[in-house]
Amino acid sequence: MEFESIDEFHEKIKRIIISEEEIKAAVKKAGEMINSSYDGRPILLVSILKGSFIFLSDLCREINVPCEIGFMAAKSYYEGTQSSGIVKITMDLQQDVSKYHVIIVEDIVDTGRTLKDVAKLINSRNPISLNVITLLDKPDRRIVDFKVDYSLFTIPDLFVIGYGLDCGEYFRNLPYIAEFSEK
Repeated sequence: MEFESIDEFHEKIKRIIISEEEIKAAVKKAGEMINSSYDGRPILLVSILKGSFIFLSDLCREINVPCEIGFMAAKSYYEGTQSSGIVKITMDLQQDVSKYHVIIVEDIVDTGRTLKDVAKLINSRNPISLNVITLLDKPDRRIVDFKVDYSLFTIPDLFVIGYGLDCGEYFRNLPYIAEFSEK
């Protein structure tokens, strides 16, 4: 995807679905929930790159219990707006998860394939506990049986961008969630 002008870039933003202020309030609430749930116990926040890095960054600043951060990269969307159906772990964790209560921090749960595979892999490494928090949940698109433990927002079946989510690696920098215009 190439843009000849800033106007062409902005034309791809069909409409804002979730505002920056709504995201901030929901992230604060999620941080409070984690603080009360893990009071002093060792937690490892696992960001699924690239999409969840902004969510993880904001979420960890709302957490006041001791925590570490780990990164994984799993890919199922390649250059378009449809899932490829093939999940590939492109970067694995460095930590021994058996010493932690692991919280997978995800940007969006769509079909559920990627997160189910990632959760299965982490669970096979015997964490003390494993939970999943996602910024966005699209249950209408689920094709595998997978439920998240905590979702900040449930959205309809739209292709969305912003706040870490991309299309062709663009739009991650938007401070809100917007519907992508395919025109």
